[in-house]
Amino acid sequence: MPRISTLRITRSHKIATAVLVAAGSVSAIAATGGPSEAQTTATRSSISVEPVAAAGIPTAKDAAAKKAAQETAAKEAAAKKAMAARKATAEKDAAEARSEKQAANRSTERKAVTPKKFANNLDGWIRESLDIMKKKNIPGSYEGLHRNIMRESSGNPNAVNDWDINAQNGIPSKGLLQVIQPTFDAYHVKGTPKKLTDPVANITAAANYAADRYGSIDNVDSAY
Repeated sequence: MPRISTLRITRSHKIATAVLVAAGSVSAIAATGGPSEAQTTATRSSISVEPVAAAGIPTAKDAAAKKAAQETAAKEAAAKKAMAARKATAEKDAAEARSEKQAANRSTERKAVTPKKFANNLDGWIRESLDIMKKKNIPGSYEGLHRNIMRESSGNPNAVNDWDINAQNGIPSKGLLQVIQPTFDAYHVKGTPKKLTDPVANITAAANYAADRYGSIDNVDSAY
């Protein structure tokens, strides 16, 4: 019989065998199950990565949002300020208008309480008549009134003509400007006494009549 040699496996042989087995397993995994480099690169490229702020450092998007919020707040503050200014101006204008109206009312009241005073003489009668004539739009001047008064009555408010045709007809001319009763009644100026010989009533009625017939008492130079 042939002789069979005995193989002795030492510790060194066991370690070497384990290393070879492990290397074979890794190669098999690499050949069959592990992802390729191309696949890994493709996977990475398909994922969008959002920028992440480091702790305490805002991103550009955060900064833009903050700026927009600040601008909006600034616009709202400006709008409120403008509205407040317009309101203050309106209130000031209203207050000034009320003040002016009150002042005007007080002025009117003072004028009503303290009417003009005129002397109780020929100068005063003429000036008072002119004041009334101005308000009633009756033309005439101081000179025109004074000139005709001196010719007609010499400034006597109680003068009476008892000899002319009017006197013969029973309606004598009376007063500063020698007016007959029917003429006085027709041209009497409202606000003056309804008495023919009252100086102011006589002057204003005569001036009113002269304005209607001659355009103005200033145009009268003789009996009228």
